[in-house]
Amino acid sequence: MINDVAIYRIFEIINRFWDFSQNPLTLHKPNLMSKKNTKYIFVTGGVTSSLGKGIVSASLGLLLKSRGFNVTIQKLDPYINIDPGTLNPYEHGECYVTEDGAETDLDLGHYERFLDSATSQNNNVTTGKIYQTVIEKERKGDFLGKTVQVIPHITNEIKRRIKILAKENYDIIITEIGGTVGDIESLPYIESVRQLRWELGENNSMVIHLTLLPYLAASGELKTKPSQHSVRQLMESGIQADVLVCRTEHKITKEIKAKLAQFCNVPAENVIESIDVETIYQVPLELQKQKFDEVVLKELALPFNQESDLKDWKNFLKKYKNPKKKVEIALVGKYVSLQDSYKSIAEAFIHAGASQDTEVKLRWVYSGDLTEENLAENFNGIDGMLIAPGFGDRGIEGKILAAKFARENKIPLLGICLGMQIMTIEFARNVLGLKDANSAEFDLTTKNPVISLMEEQKNVVDKGGTMRLGAWKCQLKPHTKLIEIYGNKNITERHRHRYEFNSDYLDDFEKNGLYASGINPDTKLVETLELRNHPFYIGVQYHPEYKSTVATPHPLFVALVKAATEK
Repeated sequence: MINDVAIYRIFEIINRFWDFSQNPLTLHKPNLMSKKNTKYIFVTGGVTSSLGKGIVSASLGLLLKSRGFNVTIQKLDPYINIDPGTLNPYEHGECYVTEDGAETDLDLGHYERFLDSATSQNNNVTTGKIYQTVIEKERKGDFLGKTVQVIPHITNEIKRRIKILAKENYDIIITEIGGTVGDIESLPYIESVRQLRWELGENNSMVIHLTLLPYLAASGELKTKPSQHSVRQLMESGIQADVLVCRTEHKITKEIKAKLAQFCNVPAENVIESIDVETIYQVPLELQKQKFDEVVLKELALPFNQESDLKDWKNFLKKYKNPKKKVEIALVGKYVSLQDSYKSIAEAFIHAGASQDTEVKLRWVYSGDLTEENLAENFNGIDGMLIAPGFGDRGIEGKILAAKFARENKIPLLGICLGMQIMTIEFARNVLGLKDANSAEFDLTTKNPVISLMEEQKNVVDKGGTMRLGAWKCQLKPHTKLIEIYGNKNITERHRHRYEFNSDYLDDFEKNGLYASGINPDTKLVETLELRNHPFYIGVQYHPEYKSTVATPHPLFVALVKAATEK
């Protein structure tokens, strides 16, 4: 007898030779295409942006993982940029870098921090990437002269990108769709979800719709009408939400839940409250109280007999909320008016602080305002300092002054990426006596480019995705602070830079006390610098903040917090 698998394969072969761009013959049995029957969860948003789809997705991922499921999360971004790598941080917040060197949306940082597992380039898809791929195929003639259209070509590519993670054998893939329902740029994604849900079959996918319940102080009530309209708009696109997650400032009554259930076609128990909380790390526990993960597993016809194990998460939260000590650390940067620009750094301090029973208060200092005259005022009473990464020459001189202040006043300092380069310039000017020392990024004419353009970057013209990106090896030298901090001489950390420490000056630096404690074993590039006779003065060319999670706080941030408490 010919079984379903055989029938599917026959149709697949016929389609390959018939017209694979249009696929006129279809038999949708996608679950037969992989050994594991991967389930898909789509998270959409309505009414307004910035409701917290990323946090809800990450929280759900954590709850499902705690029940023993293998989970990953991906983000579909409707903007036409290829990635956020060339976007101004004021425009889009932090650019988060994955192990494999993808420049991605900051929500991937939340995914990694909650799930304690690495993401990849496949976890972030943009409209730019979708159109780029389709146009490249068209130029090669892959569509055999067919007219290239949003449907089916763009939607087919979106569906391919959504399903590509299934090859990694996940039980559940959560896909967050950026923007809100009704946005013109989101329409191809919504249509792709509609098609994919039909193709996947019953109980293999579901839609969670995150919406807002605004509170009108004048009448003293929560209003459901915006959510009703949002769900209706989703239904007009052919998608019925299975679960509503309602962002609110006030508790949702049973009457409101019943009203939403009736007008949005969902069971009352599938209306989940997402109330404002003190910290994002409280969200998973609030959702767990409402059995959010059980609701999801029922919709996907998955077992939920294994209890969630959030003991470590609750312990972290308890320590975070009940610190025994307090330190204040100055974060010196040029994007401090939009703190999302340094999101991973801020979260890394939370992880490190909780691990040390310490509240870490960040003092956000705009480097462009720093002068010799106001340094003492701006840094009065701080216990530590971090000089943030970045690009461009704005605020650079202020950062140099901050590094000098930390060095001379024995204040624990961690410089990240550009921060390490700033420490290099400051030391060259004020200790080595090279008054015109600078980075070639800021002054091409300087006679002492202690920071220079990497050799492989000299002929680079395109700026997007061409930096030194992703995980690179670093070998730490014995008898250094960093090898004590890491407890291992061989480490890998994520990078995002074009400029490097100019090794022509290394001997002079080391003779005067600032030495290279970490070197890339393959390129011989200087990865880390340490200052002798200082309690904590460390610069790293990489970005340790990207690898800090709730479960595994990054040792460099832990060490900085320790040094700050000792001061």
